[in-house]
Amino acid sequence: MEKGLLEETESEELGVICGADEAGRGPLAGPVTAAAVILPPDFPVEILNDSKKMSEKERGEAAVIIKEKASAWAVTSISHIVIDRINILQASLLAMRLSAEKVRKGLPFDILLVDGNRKPDVPWPCCAVVKGDAKIPEIMAASILAKTERDRIMTLCGKKWPQYGYEKHKGYPTAEHRRMIALYGPSPIERLSFTVKEDETPSLF
Repeated sequence: MEKGLLEETESEELGVICGADEAGRGPLAGPVTAAAVILPPDFPVEILNDSKKMSEKERGEAAVIIKEKASAWAVTSISHIVIDRINILQASLLAMRLSAEKVRKGLPFDILLVDGNRKPDVPWPCCAVVKGDAKIPEIMAASILAKTERDRIMTLCGKKWPQYGYEKHKGYPTAEHRRMIALYGPSPIERLSFTVKEDETPSLF
């Protein structure tokens, strides 16, 4: 389905929607995590938003409700090792595809809507929606689950390698993170393909 046609189509006409989104394309360390979600008609969509615009507390509270009330949901993380091997874009698409496949095993859907301008290679109708995490409730919900799960993982990594401060910056290319890499060398979860200069951020596409 083309973007223009999607925008002109009422959500009811799409049938059962599965939304997918990822978190963690920009960091220098840790996994990329994606979620896929199907919501019931009576889901309280007012709790949803673009996960980046929500506080950690708001995301955590919303994630609990999503897991309790969603018709189906799944989360997948792709390690830094795989990211280095296949690149971050392909790893992000893989994580979304695997999450959608997990959901589909329990509850078939009619269309997969993913955030962004690239879509995974799946054998069902699929459409990429630019800024979908601010437009489509199912993608918003997936965005929240992906973000909360990845943050949980990075907090655990912060306990395992406390000198890097992962629980604070979650692996993103902050000045403090770069300083710790310079001081201690790359940690065991650094994405070695994401080597950047002090004034650069990694190119995602």
